[in-house]
Parts: sequence; structure tokens; C-alpha cells
Amino acid sequence: MHFGSSGSRQHICGGTLISDQWVLTAAHCIFTTSTPPWVLYMGRETQSGPNVNEVRSTVSQIILHPDYNNTLFNNDIALMKLSSPVTFTDYIRPVCLASNSSQFHNSTSCWATGWGRLGKDEPNQAFDSLQEVQIPVIGNNQCTCNYIPEPAANITDRMMCAGQENKGVCQGDSGGPLQCKQSSKWIQAGISSFGVPCALAGFPEVFARVSEFQEWITDNAAGATISFVTFTSSGTDPDNNFSCRVDTSSETSRAAGGVTLFTIITALQLLKWLL
Repeated sequence: MHFGSSGSRQHICGGTLISDQWVLTAAHCIFTTSTPPWVLYMGRETQSGPNVNEVRSTVSQIILHPDYNNTLFNNDIALMKLSSPVTFTDYIRPVCLASNSSQFHNSTSCWATGWGRLGKDEPNQAFDSLQEVQIPVIGNNQCTCNYIPEPAANITDRMMCAGQENKGVCQGDSGGPLQCKQSSKWIQAGISSFGVPCALAGFPEVFARVSEFQEWITDNAAGATISFVTFTSSGTDPDNNFSCRVDTSSETSRAAGGVTLFTIITALQLLKWLL
């Protein structure tokens, strides 16, 4: 799903439909909780169009996680309620969400999707067609070690990491899903949040861990039919015994240049459209 503001046609963030009237996205995508500016597009395949299967919707309510921290990016999750229920089609269906008992072991293969730019050297604008990339989960112990050079990053149990060199998410992918397949079912594990742009070696991207928010989602989307599914990983998670490797080389101990949220516009740009 793609959304933007009524004052501009530019893509802002992604999101996922979780019921006929609720959308899940990242809290940092929500520059204003005033509902009139927001426009959501479901079933979109290209930014340039035409999109014959697309449905456009306005928003009646926005709920940010009360403990969202816009400095540390913890609890980076939000809900948007559609002004009216959407009719499901072959192109518009809700995603299953990871339940609070789900386990995603290190190296679990998942897929990230979004409209973001394809790399840090590419133009800072949405890609025309929806993109997907297969990336491995990186356990939180390993991810914490990876981000030691970045003091602004604090990897918590409400986050999960995934990615590898030259494969990951970038600006414009914020709010979009990280999904893992179990049997024939796709389960959303994460919400694209932040990282060191983009797909830089040694710095996996960071996602809000959906399974940690099952109670918050069900409490706030009261009455909605939302499918939570337990994702299981077999064996022992190798991340349990992962410890940071001491390396004093200039290449690995240098600061990486700063963590970045994966929105494609700035708050000032959006404010200009809203005024």
C-alpha cells in the first residue's frame, strides 16, 4: 500500500492493510495526526499508472504508539483507519501478522517490499513500480554489535533486523512490510523503520517487530478482524550465543555516518504542502 498527502502526489510511505478498515505503518511516517491531508492507495502497481485495480481512501483516525520515541525510533508503529471499509479483491487483501509467540531465528529468509529508491546514490524519489527483495533476518544480538559504531542506534526487543550488503530497504520504504513465508502463508514480521542507508555492509536495516505489538494492535483496532499467525523457527537460534567481535581496524570501528529514517521526504517538505 502507498500513501501520501492530498497536497502533493509524491509518495511518502508504505503500509499494509490488516483488516477491511485498518492499515499498519511506521509512526515516524505520521508527520501530522490531523486526518484530512492523508490519502491511501491500495492495489497500486505503478506510481505513473494507470492502476485499474487501485482503490483510493481517505483516513478517519490515526493512532500512534504512545511510547514512540522519535529520537531512538523505539515503538515505531502506527495505525490508520480508513474512512470506510474497503472491499477485498484479488489485488487488495489483508496481510497476516506475526503473533506474540513468533520466533524469527538468525538467517530466516524474508522479503521486504516498498517503493523506495534502489540505493543511496539513486535519486531521492519513489521508484515507479513496487519492488521486493529477499533478505535474511539478523538476530538482535548480532545487530546490536553491528550498530556499535552508531551511538544514535539502540536495538531493542521491539525491533528486529534484516538485510545484507547491497540488499535491503532505503528511503521511501518506510512503513512497508518485512514478510516471511511459512508453508503457503505470508506473515508480516516487521515494519520498515531505519538504518544506515542503504544496504551498507555490516549494517542491516531495522524494523519494528510486529509480534511485540499484538496486544496494542488488537486493543486499538477494537472490533476489527485481524489475523495473527505464529511463525516458528526450528532448532536453536544461533544468535543466542552471538557475542561482539573485538576489531580495532579503522574500517570496522569508524562511525558509519548516521542512522536515517526511511521516509523519502522531510517534515519541512510535508509542512509546505499542508499549509
